Amino acid sequence: MTEHSTSSRASAKDPFAATARDTTEGKVYTVTGGDWDTIVGSDDPLHHEKLVINMGPQHPSTHGVLRLVLEMEGETVTDVRPVIGYLHTGIEKNMEYRTWTQGSTFVTRADYLSPIANETVYCLAVEKLLGVEITERARLIRVLMLELNRIASHLVWFATTGMELGATTMMIIGFREREMILEIFELITGLRMNMAYVRPGGVAQDVTQEAIDAIREFLKVMPQRLKQYENLMNGQPVLHARTKGVAYLDVSGCLALGVTGPVLRSAGLPWDLRKTMPYLGYDEFDFEVPTETTCDVYGRWMVRWHECQESLKIIKQVLDRLEPGPVMVEDKKIAWPAQLAIGTDGMGNSLSHVAKIMGQSMEALIHHFKLVTEGFRVPAGQVYTSIESPRGEIGCHAVSDGGTRPYRVHLREPSFVNLQALPAISEGGLLADVVAGGASLDPVMGGVDR
Repeated sequence: MTEHSTSSRASAKDPFAATARDTTEGKVYTVTGGDWDTIVGSDDPLHHEKLVINMGPQHPSTHGVLRLVLEMEGETVTDVRPVIGYLHTGIEKNMEYRTWTQGSTFVTRADYLSPIANETVYCLAVEKLLGVEITERARLIRVLMLELNRIASHLVWFATTGMELGATTMMIIGFREREMILEIFELITGLRMNMAYVRPGGVAQDVTQEAIDAIREFLKVMPQRLKQYENLMNGQPVLHARTKGVAYLDVSGCLALGVTGPVLRSAGLPWDLRKTMPYLGYDEFDFEVPTETTCDVYGRWMVRWHECQESLKIIKQVLDRLEPGPVMVEDKKIAWPAQLAIGTDGMGNSLSHVAKIMGQSMEALIHHFKLVTEGFRVPAGQVYTSIESPRGEIGCHAVSDGGTRPYRVHLREPSFVNLQALPAISEGGLLADVVAGGASLDPVMGGVDR
């Protein structure tokens, strides 16, 4: 057998054999430009009639750092290839080297527009493994924060989608109202985004009266602002032309692709985990699940607009039911010992808080130190929990080997799942419709890549 035939057979088994080199760590491959080269270097006799366009990764147009490789025939998109990974941070893998409490700090950075949803679904999984029940006040605070976060996320969608369709005014006023919610988050948690506020066993700290007053003021302002959005956008013939009948995906297509959230509800199916598989006592609240039957971008716009109204109803009900009480479980082997007590310089813990810790017994100080540095142990097992995020079903599969760190945590991220519908809603349409359709899925690339 000749050397040439041997190498040819090896290449047939290993398509990257030509780039391989042996090292002390094993075989190393160098692979670059595969997707682009495959298209541009095609032997298709009709290839000369195709136009290959690289779209992204940048705002505005791809609704995040998403790259799309498009094949065009004239004005028609014939093939869409999403390319992801530009925000990859290894969140899930990093969590295997941190304590269960520190996990909140990592998951909150996945879908950075709905950090509370990330934290909540993760903590529900940990609490299920632990077999603990959170307090009533902690439960209501979680619902309060989730619905505020839902509105804030939808406001970003209104703003950025408006901008991508040419409505720059929508971009400005969408972020205007979101700023009010971020200020509320800062009052409650000390941070505007990626708060790690929801912790296993409850929440990091209580909601102050100042924050409650700010929320009540928001409840007065927001209904009029939503009406302003409706007048600004729904009365525009351009919006109707750019959204109605565009990026069509019916309920069978959604179910086949695993699409959830507003995209599924715009196809007429009222699937919302807050109603269909209630958690955190959502079945105790009076609210509706908005649906549309248009199966297009316009329907997804209307579903999100109505969802903001329903979230306002839930927030008001939470405030009416909020009673004084603890916000963390009483089990001192689980409860994070420190409460936020900012020093006079605005940094670190206050001297009175440090003195309280140091002034207790040596055993109390050792327990504080071990709980913070080593963490608590979680019984061995695996669970799956899911909740309704602004983009659909977000799930958490958590596995414990009985230690103080997760053995494995995997997020069922709705942005990642929904994004696979992009070729289905784009192919056969126009280039401009790819922008509108992609935006209507509302992918957050931090969640896709995590």
